[in-house]
Amino acid sequence: MTTSDADRPTGPHAVLWDMDGTLLDSEPIWDIAMERFALRNGIVMSPALRESTLGNSLPDAMGKIYAAADVAVSDRDVPGDSRWLLDTVAVLFQEDLPWRPGATEALDLVRDAGIPMALVTNTVRELTEVALDTIGRHRFAVTVCGDEVQRGKPAPDPYLRAAELLGRRPDQCLAVEDSPAGTDAATTAGCPTLVVPSAAPVPDGALRRFRESLVGLSGHDLTDAFHGVTTRPS
Repeated sequence: MTTSDADRPTGPHAVLWDMDGTLLDSEPIWDIAMERFALRNGIVMSPALRESTLGNSLPDAMGKIYAAADVAVSDRDVPGDSRWLLDTVAVLFQEDLPWRPGATEALDLVRDAGIPMALVTNTVRELTEVALDTIGRHRFAVTVCGDEVQRGKPAPDPYLRAAELLGRRPDQCLAVEDSPAGTDAATTAGCPTLVVPSAAPVPDGALRRFRESLVGLSGHDLTDAFHGVTTRPS
């Protein structure tokens, strides 16, 4: 007995891509900037502190470094330090912005399947525009940046906004993430999420399906992830 096409599980109505660490190997660039920022505040960035900032919005990441450096709230130059960090990362982005393995092929796969895509990132619009010179603006029906929502990841706001702009329910969208904060954001929004960890491990949880890499990703893989068929690699 064969399964007819009508009986086959349908795939996602949209795919929502994280940027840093998922499509672009830009987390090391952020490492450099955040390490320099920590030094500016008189501390050396520990591995645990850096891991805690992965996937965070810029204000949240800065807040964790301020706290680790015991900088009083009244002494924090948030506007000035934000500007310094944005300028630092912009220069680094322009020098080199490598892709994650398999990312371009994965984007082409989804495009060729006719599935609309959104870029959903905690990175602010100013830097995202620099990155889009590499990724390609034409790939995405919509883009949502960290400074365009009330709360960035790990809050669900960016993913809820992307689904809204695409005219889809969150549960109709497959998110692709690499970080604990981003995965929390996507699953809290109600999106089935394909997790491809990069710089930090991501714990198991509801709506999370794991893959070691985007290399070799197929349409069946996307459908299986959307329906919760895949499992964490052993």
